[in-house]
Amino acid sequence: MKIQSIELDGFRNYGHIKTKFDDNVNILIGKNAQGKTNLLESIFYCCIGKSFKSCKDKELVNWSAEQARIKIVAQKKYRDLTIEARLFKDQKKTIKINDLPIKKIGELIGEINVVFFSPQELKLVRESPEERRKFMDIDISQNNKRYFYQLSRYEKILQNRNKLLKNSKTIDVVKETVEIWDRALVASAKLLAFERQKFVSQILPFAQKAHSYISGGKEQLELKYICGCKVELDENFEENLMKQLRKNLEKDYKLGYTSLGVHRDDIDIYLNGVEVKGFGSQGQQRTVALSLKLAELENMCNINGEYPILLLDDVFSELDSERQARLIKFVGRTQTFITCTDEKKISGKVYKISNGEIAVQK
Repeated sequence: MKIQSIELDGFRNYGHIKTKFDDNVNILIGKNAQGKTNLLESIFYCCIGKSFKSCKDKELVNWSAEQARIKIVAQKKYRDLTIEARLFKDQKKTIKINDLPIKKIGELIGEINVVFFSPQELKLVRESPEERRKFMDIDISQNNKRYFYQLSRYEKILQNRNKLLKNSKTIDVVKETVEIWDRALVASAKLLAFERQKFVSQILPFAQKAHSYISGGKEQLELKYICGCKVELDENFEENLMKQLRKNLEKDYKLGYTSLGVHRDDIDIYLNGVEVKGFGSQGQQRTVALSLKLAELENMCNINGEYPILLLDDVFSELDSERQARLIKFVGRTQTFITCTDEKKISGKVYKISNGEIAVQK
């Protein structure tokens, strides 16, 4: 899986640019706030249908433009494809795959798989469970469209159940219709929980190998999927989850929201038996986060038979020289985009980015 070229119009700080990329390592160099991360963001957007930042589409449009356009040409194992996204300040975005408009983002997910990592990804390890759920959801959705649609369905059902809990005057009113939402919620939760459990077990050996390589093999990494449904993941999952929802109904009514379910899932992360979130150093947390991202890379290749695109944003500023050297050797197996303020000792095609302009270095 390779991105051959990109064309931008009015995206972030870019006017109009068009450039081709190398099949292996692409190094984006330049001072801060020149557009390096914005270029990675445009690639990510065409793969996932949204930014890796928490922002609205209209915020991606250059302040002097009314719309933005991203167009990438990519080569997959069995076919080539073109993805074009148009973003507007006052209307919904449009996305085309090979000139054919798509109606739902689910049609885009999985066309070009991507893994993104930046120093901010430390939140994957040390912040709330929401970050680790997002990590699972983005990865699994790229390999499993059914999961993506079931996740969307679950979120809508959960919203409706929570509205019922919050807006009903008495618990008796809730009891009249809540079972309809409970049965729908349980059916969706089953697929999500089993897929998340499988995902964690799949990436564990890859994460352990990556962590051992980057850290020098000094620590043993362990991952444990924590299901927020508080029931065993077995053949009785649906029946037992229904019982739990009924048991918790009075509590949920008082709270005004659903207190258990896959929307409360998490991943526990340990090094040598010690939880990294609470007790790991920043260096350990950083190495674990990077290892999880590299595990994504290997897992996607294992499932699809080809590596995804790897986007590394300012990673080298956070790693010591030994870890930098190990990472450079690791990323050579897939097409990689790396941003940095200088060339470092990396072999690859160099692009100089300055004020939204790109120049290929000889």
